[in-house]
Amino acid sequence: MYDVTAIGEVLIDFVQTSLNDSGYPMLSANPGGAPGNYICTLSRYGMKTRMVGKVGRDTFGGLLKATLQKQGVDTAFLMEDPDVFTTLAFVTLDSTGDRSFAFARKPGADTCFREEELPEDIGETRILHFGTLSLTDEPMRTATLTAVKRAKQAGALISLDPNLRLSLWKDAQAARDAMRTALPLAEVVKLSEEELDFLFDGLPGSTEERLQRLHRMGPRLIFLTLGAQGCRYSLDGKIAGSMPAEKVKVADTTGAGDIFGGATAYGLLQHGCNLNTLNKTDLENIVRFAGRAAGLSTERHGGIPSIPSLEEIKQRYSE
Repeated sequence: MYDVTAIGEVLIDFVQTSLNDSGYPMLSANPGGAPGNYICTLSRYGMKTRMVGKVGRDTFGGLLKATLQKQGVDTAFLMEDPDVFTTLAFVTLDSTGDRSFAFARKPGADTCFREEELPEDIGETRILHFGTLSLTDEPMRTATLTAVKRAKQAGALISLDPNLRLSLWKDAQAARDAMRTALPLAEVVKLSEEELDFLFDGLPGSTEERLQRLHRMGPRLIFLTLGAQGCRYSLDGKIAGSMPAEKVKVADTTGAGDIFGGATAYGLLQHGCNLNTLNKTDLENIVRFAGRAAGLSTERHGGIPSIPSLEEIKQRYSE
């Protein structure tokens, strides 16, 4: 039995570190991909983890697989495909550290994972995590939905990251439809304010009203990340609150949301993954820890390389 299984993209982030004399970004290659960042966070915090997906049988694919193995992630079902190239993301930064993305993914290896390549024991996990980028293309779309349904039937807690990247969809409505397909399958959702606005585009209502509408779509526990403003959380629309962000010196926000998501999953695992027994204090502690992990990660470049250890978090925040 695994603590957490993630299915989806593992890729190379080429992250901007500076500009050259002509104004072009100087890029540094880092391992990433939202599910990859998420699962490595949990592995770094001592959980038994597995990554399900596909990379190319190429230099970057080999590096990614080795990186996850070094982090302690089981990669037996992180397949290597000789016919497609490992997906690449190019991340440029503005003056505040916020990101813009461009992808080399036509197709990328992550979209080529097939249903028949799923592990037979995909349901033997306490949490199964996925993102909507696994729904952009076949055969990965069918493989992902099959994995989620099997794990749900086996009693796993289903976690979702909508992870809006419009450039990877044929149009905005396709992305919105994918979110609406995925949300009823999930008990736990981590999304940004931008993603919440996108999901309910054109519909009136306050943030609180939109969170209640989101609950009615299926998710029981919602973490709404607000960047420098912190996070709001809501469990069944009955236990709700907010937590301010920690003050940090931001260098790069790449992967911070994924690390926040992985850290909240770590907190849920400490409570037995039982949403019925969580109280307000439990949720505050989970969100506070996740905010600190994500905040510290922004002081470094990259996704997986920026994950702070438990000891680093304890040293920074002694209480």
